[in-house]
Amino acid sequence: MKTWDERIDEVWDDATGEEVGDDTIARIDALAAERGPDDARAEFERGGARDSAGRPAEAVVLYRRALALGLDEEHRPQCVIQMASSLRNLGEYDDALAVIRAEEELAADGPYRDAIACVHALILASAGRPAQGLSVALLALVPHLPRYHRSMTAYAHEIADADT
Repeated sequence: MKTWDERIDEVWDDATGEEVGDDTIARIDALAAERGPDDARAEFERGGARDSAGRPAEAVVLYRRALALGLDEEHRPQCVIQMASSLRNLGEYDDALAVIRAEEELAADGPYRDAIACVHALILASAGRPAQGLSVALLALVPHLPRYHRSMTAYAHEIADADT
């Protein structure tokens, strides 16, 4: 018998390459119901299904609930990234920035730090601060460069000031 995680992955695998709709949401909801209404991971998956179906307002409610219930260290940053992106899509830039900046501090050395920076950069660009967004993106790239760390870091900081 497949584990709950394997069955969740199967739903997402089936949805790959197609638009997520009511069928995917229903399948995720059915699996989530197995774990009960107070399961953080189940709420996260329910939020993800709605997010993927283009329902960001519904997703944000579920993401907030999942975070309040307490997600593990693997899923918490994913939830925050997805919630911040949904908030951006809703035009709630201040909330999105607050959420992503808090996660930047928590996950400064975590595996999702570059994804966090990407969403941070997108939020800034959408909020009318593209130079600051570019700066965040450049600073995320600096550790991956073979050389030029000092100069690229200085340029990134210089560019950020262009929006002020």
